[in-house]
Amino acid sequence: MAKFDYRIVEKRNAWAAEITRQVTSRRTVVSKRQLGFETEAEAVEWAEKELVEFAKNQAVRNERKSEQRSEREEMIARKKEKAAAQKAAYEAARDEEEDEYDFDEE
Repeated sequence: MAKFDYRIVEKRNAWAAEITRQVTSRRTVVSKRQLGFETEAEAVEWAEKELVEFAKNQAVRNERKSEQRSEREEMIARKKEKAAAQKAAYEAARDEEEDEYDFDEE
């Protein structure tokens, strides 16, 4: 079974089409459902068309999330660099100040 698939179910004298997602090897989740089809053929037609559209939307969503993740990681890296530079400047200033007050006791 692929990551996304569809299944057709008969419910209350009507047909339902479900877009499913394989979560683990044993667990499947319904991602989208349409109820009230008169015939099984209508349900299959809707499911096949919707599955293609659903997969496209997921690909676009994954790309968008990937870009956001990259931007977030870059921002975190810049913040870490800035913090390290500030810490280095602080420690350099502190060392310089300690040297200023360092005098020999004779």
